[in-house]
Amino acid sequence: MREFNLSNWAIRHPQLIAFLILAIGVLGALAYSQLGRAEDPSFTIKNVNVSAVWPGATSAEMQGQVADRIEKKLQELPAIDKILTYAKPGFVSISFEFKDSTRARDVPLLFLELRKKMADVKPDLPPDVIGPTINDEFGDVDAVLYTIVGAAHSVAMAARQQLKEVAEALRKRLRGLTDVTKVDLYGAQGERIFVEFSHAKLATLGVPLQSLLDSLSKQNALTSAGEFQTDAQRVPLRVSGAVQGVAAVEETPVFANGQTFRLGDIATVTHGYEDPPSFLIHSQGQPALEIGVVMQKGGNILALGKALDQTVAEFEKDLPRGIAITRIEDQPKVVDAAVFEFTRSFLEALAIVLAVSFLTLGWRSGLVVATSVPLVLAIVFIAMTILGLDLQRITLGALIIALGLLVDDAIIATEMIVVKLEQGWDRERAASFAWTSTAFPM
Repeated sequence: MREFNLSNWAIRHPQLIAFLILAIGVLGALAYSQLGRAEDPSFTIKNVNVSAVWPGATSAEMQGQVADRIEKKLQELPAIDKILTYAKPGFVSISFEFKDSTRARDVPLLFLELRKKMADVKPDLPPDVIGPTINDEFGDVDAVLYTIVGAAHSVAMAARQQLKEVAEALRKRLRGLTDVTKVDLYGAQGERIFVEFSHAKLATLGVPLQSLLDSLSKQNALTSAGEFQTDAQRVPLRVSGAVQGVAAVEETPVFANGQTFRLGDIATVTHGYEDPPSFLIHSQGQPALEIGVVMQKGGNILALGKALDQTVAEFEKDLPRGIAITRIEDQPKVVDAAVFEFTRSFLEALAIVLAVSFLTLGWRSGLVVATSVPLVLAIVFIAMTILGLDLQRITLGALIIALGLLVDDAIIATEMIVVKLEQGWDRERAASFAWTSTAFPM
């Protein structure tokens, strides 16, 4: 039995080979159009950060009563690589890392199992502990970042609230776009109602501080009071002392020593934002908010960039005067430049190959070389689609490097055939010789 020779087989089946070339070309073009575009390859982060807060606790108490119990529960998980714990008064942070050999598809299930373990350990922690809080999304990268700025929004409360409402509306609009997995809002401050009082004034009126605190806590209590049952429906009865707004808080009654005082008469009630602020953003000297858009894995960032431009342009038509939206991070632009660079390198390589091949090998040999380059790339694009690979920094770099090898291989095989034809070999034998002599080293 003769050894299989792919070149010889292809020559003996020209109709089938022509069909395969056409089919590969069409499928390769479709695969290229459907490949995801991104700046960097998506990879699975196998780290989780678990933190807990216990106000007033010492470092030893955080380690002994919080960190140790969490660590023992984490050690029940499979595929553990290492656990690093950092504890300080009132706070503990535990970095949990899975082994590198852990399969990417198993990581989401391991994260879910970790959350279940933390829910199980919660009853064993001191009652005043806040947490444990699990962060397994710190690897998300904002593909596009917008800044929302309004004139003098740091002065008026109403203006700052309007800026936040605009940001929330834009966030909701962007969240509905294709290939968007998450939209984050940065710089929004939580609103607070502050009650400021003078100890001297409370002592003069004979109002204990605890009485004032008890009145505020009772006013915000929610209690189930049952419901009325009718033939048509159930009507819940709600007894609520919850207060809303500064005026309602000022009307809170304070009972002390047989007397009733109005909170607004013995304390100053104001509306503001959390102090100290947790996250402040300024743009061009003005207070601002930021919207970050995270693209889902395998998405096309170029198509996402166009959709974002269209959506934001439509949204800006209804913006109040004085509010501006600016894109400060633009990954679609970076990726577009990278794809353009690959396309330019490919066209340059193809033009050089055509020129050299036509001048040195003749037009027929040059046509074979020129056809083989896009044909092999079409096969590569089909394989990338099957394997779930995107066009990003790593794959584009690999394709550009591979272009040189691909062109070199095509010239070597074609030149080998030409040499054997010049030596008097028949066409079938000359074409078959390229497989037996150069296929393995190439």
